[in-house]
Amino acid sequence: MLDATVVFQKSQVFLKKQIQLCLENPVKIISVGILPAWASCPHYTDKIIRLKIIQLISKQILNSSIIMLGLFPLTVTLGAIAQNPKQPINTPTTVTDSATDSSPSMNQVTTINQLSDVQPTDWAFQALQSLVERYGCIAGYPDSTFRGNRAMTRYEFAAGLNACLERINELIATATTDLVKKEDLATLQKLQEEFSAEIATLRGRVDNLEATTALLESQQFSTTTKLRGQAIISINAGGFDGRRIIDPSGREIANTQPNPTVLYRAGVDLDTSFSGRDLLKIRLETGSNGRNDNASGVLEPFFGSAIDYSGKPPTNGDLSIGRLFYEFQPTSDLRVSFGPDIRATDYADRNTYAYLSFLDFSTQAFVNNYILFPVDGPAAGAAINWKPGKGPISVRALYAAGDPANPTNNGPVISASPFTQVLYPGQLVANTKRGLFSETYQGTVELEYAPSRAIAVRLQYSGGEVFNNRFDVFGANLEYTLGQNFGIFGRYGYGTFDNTAFGDIDPQYWMAGISVRDLFQRGALAGIAIGQPFIEDNIGNATQTNFEAFYNYPINRNLQISPSIQVITNPSNQESNGTIVTGTLRSVFLF
Repeated sequence: MLDATVVFQKSQVFLKKQIQLCLENPVKIISVGILPAWASCPHYTDKIIRLKIIQLISKQILNSSIIMLGLFPLTVTLGAIAQNPKQPINTPTTVTDSATDSSPSMNQVTTINQLSDVQPTDWAFQALQSLVERYGCIAGYPDSTFRGNRAMTRYEFAAGLNACLERINELIATATTDLVKKEDLATLQKLQEEFSAEIATLRGRVDNLEATTALLESQQFSTTTKLRGQAIISINAGGFDGRRIIDPSGREIANTQPNPTVLYRAGVDLDTSFSGRDLLKIRLETGSNGRNDNASGVLEPFFGSAIDYSGKPPTNGDLSIGRLFYEFQPTSDLRVSFGPDIRATDYADRNTYAYLSFLDFSTQAFVNNYILFPVDGPAAGAAINWKPGKGPISVRALYAAGDPANPTNNGPVISASPFTQVLYPGQLVANTKRGLFSETYQGTVELEYAPSRAIAVRLQYSGGEVFNNRFDVFGANLEYTLGQNFGIFGRYGYGTFDNTAFGDIDPQYWMAGISVRDLFQRGALAGIAIGQPFIEDNIGNATQTNFEAFYNYPINRNLQISPSIQVITNPSNQESNGTIVTGTLRSVFLF
């Protein structure tokens, strides 16, 4: 049995001789393609050798510039030999023969001059000119280029061959027999038989795509809106040492141990874009029982121990609007948002390791600088995020007004943070101004410096009023990644609040922690943090300290399981309160 390499060398000699005969008609270069090469070999005796020859010659053919037949590119090395017999045949190279390769859409051309990157000095110029002006079965890219060095797949060859066959049949039907010679037709018919399987497969795929497209068009939700959802289901249990728990003012909160609970929050986002650079977000969500559906939220409700996704939204099984805003980009480095239902915490004080209560830490004392957001609930307002020149500096600013849809001065202000109820007891329903320019409002500015993805420093300021009482808070937020998987982070806050039940006070806040990514599982996240959410000597006789640890284990892209534990010492800044310990098993479904 003859070695395939020897056969390939003999085939090259044969091809050169055949091509010399086709110089007067460059289209005939196709007639000495794969089929004649192996069929004319006198030493062909085995199917395996035949396939090897086809593979070797095909690789040689696919190692040159491209001519376009119909809608897809066809690579022809033989054309090079036809136009320049001295052109060397390169060593065969590997070309991916994948049915999944895609090509950009093509535009039909009628003259070779329409292809801007084809020059008369190109070695395949005459072959291209013949295919364009004689047969009319060549196409270029939408930008009027030919891209002669692009490789192709067998499916693309089949598509191009089919286009030329259709063109030849059209010419025959119109009695222009002088344009199509019998030899050309015979060769193309042989090629059609050789690639009949690929052509049939291609036609079947096109039919399937058309059917799938029609089905999607008839069943799609919207051409501009994407639907995303999230459901959080958690089991929570906990208890405390001692006889009872009192709040910062000395009022008794609990004298019996809380029962284990199952809590939930579910939401659906309708994200609509009209231009590709804007976003209209409408979120519908519901929850179990607000801050009262978890043990820490009942035993210590004021200083950030409640589970964050329970307190936001503060609902009890009612379906409500959770977000409603519109965001757009007037320039490439500036985003502007405004809406009647926003959250101040969505736009400032972000942190890679401690920010999202469905992903990392669960309690409010760790997901945000607790005293930086006296207005952390539903509000109306606007925000900007400016990253000049897309450099390392970002500037963010926001305005949030509490109870914005209320034109009167009555009713509860649900926008205020829980700790404001300690500072201003009884004023939750006080006779204060509401609406867009409410007397419970907040303005925040944040300056971020992030020279790399590994480090970010944020400096913050919030100012405004709570129930017509002035406040000013300064904050800092730091995160640093060591390597790729280990991170350290922290926050600090210092503020002033006027006319509280304890006088003018200057509370402080801090937290710090570490996190590890990909622990035991790719995509996993573990973290532990400690903090003191409200340091103020005038409130209570001790300082509350919170600890939290969690491990987020991804089951798959749509399901995460996270066990966590929380320990609270001196709850509510009261030394007489025993230590609170709670545990939560959080499951998050994304769809």
